[in-house]
Amino acid sequence: MALHLVGESLDKAKAHYQAEAGKLLQLMRGIYVDAEDNADELVRRHAVRIARYLYPNAYLSAASAVLLGPTSDGRLYLSGRRIQRTRLRSLEIVQNEAPAHPSLGEAVVGDGLGEIRVPVSSIRQRFLEAFRLRSEHAASIDMSMRAAIASRLIEEYRSPRGAADATWALARENQWYREGESAERYLMQQPVAATAKNEAALDLIVAWHGTPIGHLTHDGFEWRWKPAGSAGPPLIRQTTPGKLPPFIVSLLPEGWLEEILNDKDERTSLRSGKRYMSNITIAESEAELAALPADTLLTRLERFSDRGVFTGRYGGPGRTDIEASFEKNLARIYANADTPRLSGVQIKAPMFLEANGTVSPSIGKPFTHILKPAGTSGYENLPLVEWTAMMLGRSAELAAPAVALITMPDAMPPALLVERFDIRESMDDRRMLALEDLCSVLDLSPDAKYDGTMERVARAVRPLSTDPGSDIFTVIKRALFAWLIADGDMHLKNMALLKIAEPNGHTFRSVRMAPLYDAVTTRAFPTLKHDRMALKLNGRDNNLRRVDFRVLAANAGLKTAEADVAIDGMLHAMKAAVDRIALPDRIARTFDANNVVADMLEICRNRVHAFDKET
Repeated sequence: MALHLVGESLDKAKAHYQAEAGKLLQLMRGIYVDAEDNADELVRRHAVRIARYLYPNAYLSAASAVLLGPTSDGRLYLSGRRIQRTRLRSLEIVQNEAPAHPSLGEAVVGDGLGEIRVPVSSIRQRFLEAFRLRSEHAASIDMSMRAAIASRLIEEYRSPRGAADATWALARENQWYREGESAERYLMQQPVAATAKNEAALDLIVAWHGTPIGHLTHDGFEWRWKPAGSAGPPLIRQTTPGKLPPFIVSLLPEGWLEEILNDKDERTSLRSGKRYMSNITIAESEAELAALPADTLLTRLERFSDRGVFTGRYGGPGRTDIEASFEKNLARIYANADTPRLSGVQIKAPMFLEANGTVSPSIGKPFTHILKPAGTSGYENLPLVEWTAMMLGRSAELAAPAVALITMPDAMPPALLVERFDIRESMDDRRMLALEDLCSVLDLSPDAKYDGTMERVARAVRPLSTDPGSDIFTVIKRALFAWLIADGDMHLKNMALLKIAEPNGHTFRSVRMAPLYDAVTTRAFPTLKHDRMALKLNGRDNNLRRVDFRVLAANAGLKTAEADVAIDGMLHAMKAAVDRIALPDRIARTFDANNVVADMLEICRNRVHAFDKET
């Protein structure tokens, strides 16, 4: 197993040649590993060496100054000239801005490739770093570390007062007055008999596939994530002290469901539900977690579908003469805390496909399929448009889940049934699966899902993917497909990484771009006739040309010729698909439905032919 750094252990030309030959795997610019090696294990093992290579002027600080390496959840803390963070497979390098006059020491770190000398925060500075306000670096220093540093200072300066005076000298030099005050109080404090408890505080257990992986606590003021020591690869990271981890935020309801549940804040939302996507369950006791059903795909949708139409029995909510709206009927399902929570603006319901072909709400049952009913106010044909888009995606050789149109009761428009691809597939399947959308990967709130670019997506995917070459091609093809079908809603929450780990594994065996989901031709709807791309590429979100995708490919590290091959392949497949795909004869549809899907296919046909004419 070997790490290769361009300019240190390998020259640039040789690195490029061996990567082209498949002998080396590029993790990011200048950093390579042998193709057959475990990249996640290597980046953890050589975390300090990688950090010195990327940021030669930074130094180890906070918990990493104590550990001389990354924390158990894979984070290496640095201080340097600027604030930034870098994700590299299972390693996250978190850098904050160094003080004006840092107090540093020198440490020796050995990682199998030899010993390296690295600058680290001094004992006094580490102690002050532990008291910085709203600092991720401060949060990395747990109570035992803080107590050990205090004991070390008292030993060196012979008394708590001497240690406080020495710490204050450094605090004043860097204008860390609040930190100095907090450090002094800690050193001089006397033990107290008991403290009052805030009964509004929360301590929620977060489990992944039923196994607790940490605690999510709220003291009445802010959130804190406390990972379990040996609970598998790092899945949840708290990137902003006091705030919910981005991965948890990505699971919470939004849009229609948020309004129906009437959750006033994150605390209410997390207490009102227990089951979420990505095989995550959250509850206040392990007994509650143990009582929840596991999501396992035991019955495939293909067994009960024929030429795109569901042939089983629908056992979900309907719209009766008494019920004023289907949405209110559907909302009754979510009144149960056991009902899985879904994110996204579109109306969705968690369902279970039984062995006899009955699909029913996932209350007390596994959550295996997602029901997407028709919308209102001009979006009554949304399921038909999405089904057609998914069929086009499959024709364009994009991985996509099984889907089928389902006839609804009470003369309601057809709905779409989608099979989950992020859950176990048998009782013997022990894999650990998680789906992390690009908002979470990029540490953005759901409100910022339209703020990224395709270039930023590619840069985020490359260092995390276990097959970056293939996944960068997938990013480019997903962007091209969105343009060709006029999908103006391919935002950061509609793309994700599918992560898979083995039981008891400490790294993800596979991190790949997730299959296509939530694809729709937005321009097929009257109110969105002039919709643009959700994410820009090459600075453009409309009138895209082949050159724009070539630039995207070049920025992602691919050759123009390789990009052209991928583009031509998709154009060829799409050209045939738009003339072949049609709504199933067995599904009831109105005159408007036929027109909407016909308009959609015409939009796609025109874009494919216009794009194909370019050289």
